[in-house]
Amino acid sequence: MNTKRLWQTICLNFRRGAARRGRYLKQKKICAFVGENVRFQPRLIPLYPELIRLHDNIMVGAGVRFVTHDATHTVLNRLGEGKFPEQVGGIEVMDNVFIGFNAIILGNVRIGENCIIGAGTLVNRDLEAGGIYGGVPAKRIGEFSDFVAKRKAGQYPTVLHNQHISQEEIQKAWEDFDRQRRNQK
Repeated sequence: MNTKRLWQTICLNFRRGAARRGRYLKQKKICAFVGENVRFQPRLIPLYPELIRLHDNIMVGAGVRFVTHDATHTVLNRLGEGKFPEQVGGIEVMDNVFIGFNAIILGNVRIGENCIIGAGTLVNRDLEAGGIYGGVPAKRIGEFSDFVAKRKAGQYPTVLHNQHISQEEIQKAWEDFDRQRRNQK
């Protein structure tokens, strides 16, 4: 890791909260583009962040990796068949996207607007707008509009204040958990 990227990563880690880390990326012009309301949970500045565009209203979960390069050239260069350069590729995340915990986004990929990327998903190709994606590699497993409709219906446990849960909210969540399992039998 070069000194500039190391320093940026240290400074990123001193920003408490995803919203502050998103603003840091934007203010310091670390990525090619950072729009409004970008929340960034990862604690590491990716290699070649200049190849990343993050549009508006994006939440990037903890542990997400943006991989803008391919290091296979290090192996190929030892084959004695010539000099192979490092391959790089841009990553673009359009508006209204949630990227879940530990997802991996490879280079040369665009994630369309209104998408949800599940935890642990490997994104190795462009993803169409309006989808929910999960798996390795990413597959469309649902529709963003259906997800929004379910959330509007409000038939799930919630917390009133982010990162704070009351005894009543804990009790309701466990009641819902147990009810779902009774209904599955």
